[in-house]
Amino acid sequence: MRLLHFADLHLGMENYGTLDTRLGYSSRVRDYLAAFDQVVDHAIEHRVDAVLFAGDAFKHRDPSPTIQREFAKRIRRLAAAEIPTVLLVGNHSGGNLSPDSGVFVLSFSAYFGVERPLYVLAHNLVVSWPGLGFLRRFGVLAASHQSAEEALDAGAAVLVYPGGDREVHRPVWERNVVDFGGRKGWVELALAKDVPVVPVVAAGGQETALFLSRGERLARALGLDRWLRTKVVPISIAIPWGLNVGDLLGHVPLPAKITIEVLDPIDLRATYGPDPDPDAIYDDVVARMQRTLDFLYARRRLPVIG
Repeated sequence: MRLLHFADLHLGMENYGTLDTRLGYSSRVRDYLAAFDQVVDHAIEHRVDAVLFAGDAFKHRDPSPTIQREFAKRIRRLAAAEIPTVLLVGNHSGGNLSPDSGVFVLSFSAYFGVERPLYVLAHNLVVSWPGLGFLRRFGVLAASHQSAEEALDAGAAVLVYPGGDREVHRPVWERNVVDFGGRKGWVELALAKDVPVVPVVAAGGQETALFLSRGERLARALGLDRWLRTKVVPISIAIPWGLNVGDLLGHVPLPAKITIEVLDPIDLRATYGPDPDPDAIYDDVVARMQRTLDFLYARRRLPVIG
């Protein structure tokens, strides 16, 4: 195996530089990007089997959009040279707080390192709600085919939750059900970009509040499906509100044990044929995830401690 190893990019370092008016950023940033270009050029020219980046991509914790864009452009070149890219498909729990998402993102970063980009697609309300804009800095994107395609083209892993607001607010007695609501956009995306699908199955998040109803009829009566693209007004019993309608202000989650199992990647065309049926893919992947969720819950004996 031919392995290229590098580290300590520190993009955003501007000491002793001057403004490059042509590019719009410091000459020192230009120098560091040029060094990064040499690494990428070497990897592609010598057809290495893998590139190992050992860390410190950015100088600061919150790099500017320009720095992030320039970093992504170079990672995109490595991806175009057939460095593997994956689409992660997960079930979703825990209401608007979605604790299983945080657990997975932390585990992903701990395993692969923060330099491997991961984007999480979320409902537009999540990233546009006052006070939640900071989530974008952690890779949360408003869910759309365009944003998913751009992230995959950049060589990033993308985590999607097809069940969306329907699944995340399901009643607590359906906590052990994978409910994508028949949404197959993720299948079309994976086929169009020719990327493998990695099922991510989570158990325990729906025990962080007493979820009673999605409130779908109430959402239709209020016209929220037309105005806010949401089909639910969830009703739950949660701290500190007691009866919690809408969950717009969030809630204090009850303690729960969250277990996540990542299944093997699925190459859709290798598994289902060169011209696969999206309905067949959907049914099979959801069935695999449901069997795994059944297994995870079969091992649980008590709430909180599992």
